[in-house]
Amino acid sequence: MDNKYNDFTTSNRVYMLIIALGILVMFFYGHFIVGFAALALYTVLVVYNIKHSKVKKDEWNRFIEDFSSKLDIATRSTLVNLPFPLVIVGTKGDVAWYNQNFSNMLEGEEILGRSINDTIKDINVRYILDEKKSVFRHVNFKNKYYDIHSSVVDTDDNKGDTEKIILLYFYDTTEQVKLEKSIEDSREVIMLLEVDNLDEVVKTTEEDKRPQLIADIERTINNYAQSINGMLKKYSSSKYVLVAHEITINKEMDKKFDILDTIREINDGNTLAVTISMGVGRGGKTPQENFALATSAKELALGRGGDQVVVKNVEKLSFYGGKTKEVEKRTKVRARVISHALMDLIKGSSKVFIMGHKMPDTDCFGASIGIYSAVRLLNKECYIILEGKNNSNIEYQLNKLKEDPDYDNVFVDGDYCRDIMDENSLLIVVDVHNKSYVQNIDVVKECKKIVIIDHHRRSPDFIEGAVLSYIETYASSTSELVTEMLQYMIENPKIKPIEAEALLAGICVDTKNFYFKTGVRTFEAAGFLRRLGADTIEIKRLFSEDLNTYLKRAEIIKAAKVKNNIAIAICPPEIEDTVLAAQAADELLNITGIQASFVIVKIDNEVFISGRSLGDINVQLMMEALGGGGHMTMAGAKLENVSTEDALDKLQLAIDKNLGEGDK
Repeated sequence: MDNKYNDFTTSNRVYMLIIALGILVMFFYGHFIVGFAALALYTVLVVYNIKHSKVKKDEWNRFIEDFSSKLDIATRSTLVNLPFPLVIVGTKGDVAWYNQNFSNMLEGEEILGRSINDTIKDINVRYILDEKKSVFRHVNFKNKYYDIHSSVVDTDDNKGDTEKIILLYFYDTTEQVKLEKSIEDSREVIMLLEVDNLDEVVKTTEEDKRPQLIADIERTINNYAQSINGMLKKYSSSKYVLVAHEITINKEMDKKFDILDTIREINDGNTLAVTISMGVGRGGKTPQENFALATSAKELALGRGGDQVVVKNVEKLSFYGGKTKEVEKRTKVRARVISHALMDLIKGSSKVFIMGHKMPDTDCFGASIGIYSAVRLLNKECYIILEGKNNSNIEYQLNKLKEDPDYDNVFVDGDYCRDIMDENSLLIVVDVHNKSYVQNIDVVKECKKIVIIDHHRRSPDFIEGAVLSYIETYASSTSELVTEMLQYMIENPKIKPIEAEALLAGICVDTKNFYFKTGVRTFEAAGFLRRLGADTIEIKRLFSEDLNTYLKRAEIIKAAKVKNNIAIAICPPEIEDTVLAAQAADELLNITGIQASFVIVKIDNEVFISGRSLGDINVQLMMEALGGGGHMTMAGAKLENVSTEDALDKLQLAIDKNLGEGDK
């Protein structure tokens, strides 16, 4: 209509212009009487057209206003009667209006004027305004699920300023979510189950009771499979494969896999408790991928000492169990096999490099010296990697060894090793198996042949691709493992007394002078080292300390606070020594009633936590929650760029979570 009005006024102007030209022509040819008459008539027409145009314009404006009013009424009617819920909110998230469908969703609740986040926390108004997100998928509200679509509209307020409002449209996806969950719950999960210590348990049982023991173990496992509606298949004397649905695994995770406790309670005259390890693979696209995840998870469970379940999906690892101490293996067959394999690798290598963990302790250093002595006796070029800040406890031994000609130019840094390393070099990693804690990860990445010797429970951050891996969690220390290997690698090994002392010192430190994790093989290793000339007085001198150190440790212990039989101490700011922190944690266990202890020390921008326990509380799981690891009775963690107060909060949260979950 606007175009028609404009066309009308334009055509009138054309006609008036033609008449004016005609009058001028009349005057030009001398027709004055006719010209004046025409001019009078033209004047009347001009006045008429002006008045007529004003009337038409007023009529048009009234039409526009009437149409706009009708349009607003239609818009409001549409918004009110939309077939799906709609909410209008301001730029600060305050609810300005909602239609009847959304009101029905509220079940009588009134939210006008309140923030939308008070009702639906998943909506981020800032993301909508910044155009970062316009759709929020599967938002849970009042036990239903919705896809929330948003749009931003500019409006004019009464003052003529532009103002933004946000429209939120709700689309019910409850049935879709239920269908997806049903499909997810029905997916197959692969579970690999192994009885950790079947041979050892059977040997400790009277012969006439052994069949009953084996039958009880199998019956318990079969009953468990039936309880979760799973398919069970035994493929070895102590190994099973179990296929179940995803929904049953979620329930088992909620129950912390109580099969671990059930099978441990079997008692048919066996002196050792029956334990199992289980690897659960889930979240893979195919059953084959889940089987690979389950295999990796079971290896991890066994590497951590058994008696636990490891659930592994593509993105996450979860641990359950691990409440029993590792059982010492009486047989040394594996030690002999590993020793011979390592000897062949050393003989076939051009150079050998030995590396431990960051801030090497006495056990790490002793194991390194033990391996070096074997490589030296095999006449191979060998180096020990030591870089960064060393533990003060190894300085005494390190200085003594440097006086020995056989140790000239033996201790080097990682850069030197990388310069002289070739395709045939061998790297032996001792007392550590996780990538984040080795002395130099670049050396690990560049070396083609890697051997791992460790006694810590296996962590998820495992060094992959090792040609030989000897991880025995039952062992008191890596020095104990190396001492056993020496006897098989070299016939009548004649290592030096100072080297034997380094190994014995490593055993003494990790067993707390033969108190913790000490088995028959530990004493056999100590006896062997004593025969090689290890001087116990020299080791005592190694562990001696000055009065100032003793007083600092006492100051840390004095600061300890005890709650629920757990002592936590924060080192004073002037004490920056992880060794003192670890020693204080050990000392706290000597106090009656304390079952576990933690000592926090801050060094530069890093906070170190040392955890110790008497066995009833698993400090390893607590330290793993903070990114660390270790054993049930001895573990640690390192936090970066946090204050001691924040570290204390994180530690307390890890303690509460694990104790609340029954020390899973």
